[in-house]
Amino acid sequence: MQQVTSMKNKQDTAGSEALSAGDELLAIVIAALEDVKAVDVRVIDVRDLTSITDRMVVASGTSTRHVKALADNVALKAKQRGYPPLGVEGEQAAEWVLLDLGDVVVHVMLPETRAFYGLEKLWSVGGRDTAGD
Repeated sequence: MQQVTSMKNKQDTAGSEALSAGDELLAIVIAALEDVKAVDVRVIDVRDLTSITDRMVVASGTSTRHVKALADNVALKAKQRGYPPLGVEGEQAAEWVLLDLGDVVVHVMLPETRAFYGLEKLWSVGGRDTAGD
């Protein structure tokens, strides 16, 4: 079952046990987004829905400059830890920047763009939406 979770109030468990590469990458992404004050960060587990990635992270920025800064920080931090992006799309307009990190795909969007496309709803079809948990 896929899961959409809010990253608010999540405890950092990185130090408590060894993380898989996918979990480590997810922790890097979340930390990089939080460093630059991303808004409404959500993680969607899509392992049961697609083979292209394990998790999608959706986050908002308050302006195109903020969206670009968030995406740039994720790319930088991931690369520094040995996870260079496989692809980056949308950097020019910066209304929606997609970073393909393999096991994690990151979508950083303006709130209006995020509301219009509704990725959380799209990828949560048939599953339990735990965004409010």
